[in-house]
Amino acid sequence: MSSETNDTVSENSKRKQPSRFQPGQSGNPAGKPKGTRHRATEMIETLMAGDADAIARSVVNKAIDGDMTAARLVLDRIAPPRKGRSVTLDLPQINGLSDLAMAQGVVIRAVAEGDISPEEATDISRVLEATGTSIERRDLETRIAALEAIHAKS
Repeated sequence: MSSETNDTVSENSKRKQPSRFQPGQSGNPAGKPKGTRHRATEMIETLMAGDADAIARSVVNKAIDGDMTAARLVLDRIAPPRKGRSVTLDLPQINGLSDLAMAQGVVIRAVAEGDISPEEATDISRVLEATGTSIERRDLETRIAALEAIHAKS
């Protein structure tokens, strides 16, 4: 870019009108109040307010008649998809990396026996992996501190 173009860009980027707010200063520092609803949501609720029972009845009737989309809507409200459940496994005490292999064996056995789902095993394995990473970091910190102590004595 030529210096002439740079000068034009600089002039164009300057504010043309004065503002009562400084750059970086919000005109509403508190933001929207908690619980404020979007205008579109309020309009939809107003439109549906009188007809909500009729709409619900219509969807249920379509589900009863075999409309699978309506059935899915109804079932998702009655019994929403499970987002996770509490799983109890008898995992060993994990003090080092070797304990993680035993813990992973317990998880694999639980899946094989049908006590937990493969998805639940994946979630547990992620926790075990994070634990392994923490143990590795702790061990590295200990080793580095020992090497620094040896180096300081020499």
